[in-house]
Amino acid sequence: MREVFAHEATIVMEEPGDVRAPGAAVTLALCGSWEHEPPCPLAPHHTSADRRGDRLHVRVLFATAPEAEDDVRRRIDAALARGTLEGPDGTTTRWRLVHTAPTHLTAEEQPHAERLRHA
Repeated sequence: MREVFAHEATIVMEEPGDVRAPGAAVTLALCGSWEHEPPCPLAPHHTSADRRGDRLHVRVLFATAPEAEDDVRRRIDAALARGTLEGPDGTTTRWRLVHTAPTHLTAEEQPHAERLRHA
C-alpha cells in the first residue's frame, strides 16, 4: 500500500529562469522521462513552485511504498542539487539549492494526496 509524503525545497533562481524546470528535473529523476504512460514507475508525484523574488519554494507530493520513501527523497534532493536543466526547447535553466527537507502534507493537499495514492 502506498503512502503519500511531502518534500519541500527552497532554491535561488534569477529571472528569467523557468519555474517549471525544477519540477521537470524531479520528474526525470523519478520517472526517467518527462513523457510516459501513467502511472509513474517509482512514485506518482506532483511538484508545485511558488516564486518570491529570486527564491523559488518547491513542494513535491509523492506516493510510494514506505520502504521506498528514502530512495524517492534522495532522488528529489539529487535532482534539485544538480541546479540545472536543459528543456526540450534547448533552453537551460539554472538554480542553486539552499534548503531541502521532508515536510507534512497540508489539509489543502489531502485531496490531491488521495489521487496520488490511487494513481
